[in-house]
Amino acid sequence: MRVAGLGFRGAATFESLNDALERAGGSVDALATAEVKAGQPAVRILAKALRLPLLSISRARLAEEETLTHSPIVAARFGTGSVAEAAALAAAGPGARLIGPRVISADGLATAAIAERDDI
Repeated sequence: MRVAGLGFRGAATFESLNDALERAGGSVDALATAEVKAGQPAVRILAKALRLPLLSISRARLAEEETLTHSPIVAARFGTGSVAEAAALAAAGPGARLIGPRVISADGLATAAIAERDDI
């Protein structure tokens, strides 16, 4: 199972998110983001366009994940160093691992990270 975690600013567009996802590298089985961001139109449009479930991850659950990158601003707001990385790991489940650190869209408005877990 592969899950793409997405972090983004309020001004992010479908194009911002899609670019970040493409830069992160590849096809996924689901998208995930912070609970407070899951209702934003751009991410909902992306999920619909890709026909993927969009998983909403609570702040408490995000804070449980150890991320490869760390933003002090993101940590203060979300309790984790990277929303994209933490959301991907949390959504992919126990034993998941990041395939790499988060990547940033060309416009700087969105990040994406992919976590994978071997299905048993």
